[in-house]
Amino acid sequence: MSKSRREFLADVSMSMLAGTAAFQVPEQKQKAAEPPAGAPPAFGTAPPVGPAVSPETFTEAEKLARVEMTASDRAEAASNWRESMAALYERRTGPRKVSLEAQLSPATQWNPVLPDTKAGPDRDRFLRSQNDPGKLPSKDDDIAFASVTHLSRWIESRNLSSERLTNIYLDRLEQFDPKLRCVITLTREAALAQAKKADEEIAAGKYRGPLHGIPWGAKDLLDTAGIRTTYGAEPYRNRIPAKNAVVAQRLNDAGAVLVAKLSMGALALNDIWFGGQTMNPWLLEEGSSGSSADRAPPPLRDWWLSRSGARRKAAS
Repeated sequence: MSKSRREFLADVSMSMLAGTAAFQVPEQKQKAAEPPAGAPPAFGTAPPVGPAVSPETFTEAEKLARVEMTASDRAEAASNWRESMAALYERRTGPRKVSLEAQLSPATQWNPVLPDTKAGPDRDRFLRSQNDPGKLPSKDDDIAFASVTHLSRWIESRNLSSERLTNIYLDRLEQFDPKLRCVITLTREAALAQAKKADEEIAAGKYRGPLHGIPWGAKDLLDTAGIRTTYGAEPYRNRIPAKNAVVAQRLNDAGAVLVAKLSMGALALNDIWFGGQTMNPWLLEEGSSGSSADRAPPPLRDWWLSRSGARRKAAS
């Protein structure tokens, strides 16, 4: 008996679905047996991983996590840690098997420049404005408050020596540091040696550029070869790196003069370091906050110190 058009289409559709299912069921069963990529194993079923632990391990960990466990809790945690929790932890953090170089760039970066566009001058290209610094002030205080652009021009023209400028800032740092606690390491001898070298090079016509002979202070997070870098933290109080951080090396190559390693909160946390609390130059009764506790350069701090002193005197 011949089938109607509707019956024929229904039979064909069912046949196609049955054939598709026949091919897909084994594949689906196979996939169902495999956990999704990146999924942790069922709790307590993973093979043992990670280092061996003991109840004493959790006793020490309690000090960091600020929790309290009973002796039975610690014993139970130690007995099943490698089978139950270590696998989950290692999937999240990964085993520590890769040694990363200190100079390695971050895996990701943010760049606001759109594709196929260019922003600003070429990299490492410096364009200097043709400003007139005017006459060099006669007083050291006025020189200390001058802008870097003016200081640079005076040093280039040899109206001001790097050695004199460096001494000005070293003296001011020593004067105000007892109030502000903003200096972790004052590098007087090394700074004066750098300044003397800068003056000699400039006199011989070997001018390196606009930072040649300019004093600067580094947050004590930047490694400086042969000079303490402490992170403001007691465990690193006597740490002396063998190499410069990149930014420190570039400034050194430009002829800048390092006068101090400046304070920061311990491990870049706040304004309290092993030498005390760095104070706010705007209001000496308060801390300066952090993590870069010593934000303001010496001239700016000095100006605000004089302003805040005058305000308190007028108010009284």
